[in-house]
Amino acid sequence: MRIGIDGRLINETGVGRYIRNLIAELAQTDKKNNYIVFVGEEWKPPNERWEIRKVDIPWHSVAEQVELPVIFAREHLDLLHIPYFTIPIFYPGKFIVTMHDLTILHFPTGKATKLPLPLYWAKVLAYRAILEIGLHRAAHIISVSHATREELMDHFALDERKISVIYEGVRQSKSNARLIKEPYFLYVGNAYPHKNLETLLRAIGTNHLVLVGKEDLFYKRLARSNNVIFFGQASDEQLASLYTHATALVFPSLMEGFGLPALEAAVHGAPIICSDIPAFREILGSLGNYFNPHDVSALRWLLIHPEKLKKPTKQDQQELLKRFSWRQMAGETLRLYERV
Repeated sequence: MRIGIDGRLINETGVGRYIRNLIAELAQTDKKNNYIVFVGEEWKPPNERWEIRKVDIPWHSVAEQVELPVIFAREHLDLLHIPYFTIPIFYPGKFIVTMHDLTILHFPTGKATKLPLPLYWAKVLAYRAILEIGLHRAAHIISVSHATREELMDHFALDERKISVIYEGVRQSKSNARLIKEPYFLYVGNAYPHKNLETLLRAIGTNHLVLVGKEDLFYKRLARSNNVIFFGQASDEQLASLYTHATALVFPSLMEGFGLPALEAAVHGAPIICSDIPAFREILGSLGNYFNPHDVSALRWLLIHPEKLKKPTKQDQQELLKRFSWRQMAGETLRLYERV
């Protein structure tokens, strides 16, 4: 088969990590299919069965719906994989889509934008319409969790047989020397409103908090004190060190589809303080130290009593590594490619 992958987000965090690991594992395990990866930046194909097509089309743009379908169609693909919710609905070929969450439907707030409010609300309505059309047109949908799968069925009246749950994976990287001298709590991710960082900043008190992520407008909006350290983006090796030496990872989100940083922290032995939401319960089970994400005092209590936090054992870490494997994720995705 000739399979296309929309890889324009390949160098981003979050979805970018999903795309990078999917391609890395498929490149090692799939010996018969050929792949075209559509990227916006320079990227080296992993072997001779992989090609790139440079496309200078930003995500969340009109061109994504008008020009991108034409570019995809030129390649005469047997199957196209869209790994993000902005589905090019005018593409005439067969495609599957990976849905990571439905945050855009639950938190359509003006705080979550750099745009003027009228334009932002127009985009929210457009996203909803694109999702409605695209999800029903898709040959199949990959959901990264059962929690997201239930959301998809509830919001879009989709047949459960059309949605497969394929978990993301995790790796245990070698930890470098300690990067932060003081004891610290850790947050990894962006600063979008649904991440609920305002609650964390109100609860942190005099404890040191290390924020890891891309410094964009949302991070710049946060009120910070001297005990809040903005680390910026981190390599896998730096993340391993930050996870390993953290007092705990704190994940106060109001909604998540999977929550990869929590899983990564767990396999590096860090306690997880996280909001009591379905995705975290599904992925972490009894390993989470849960709190109501609307209750600052509940979070504050966990932060001032780190000795009471549950911590993943070596056995817990090994079980998570077996259950959540990028190789397994790519294998299940490849079988889906061949089935649809």
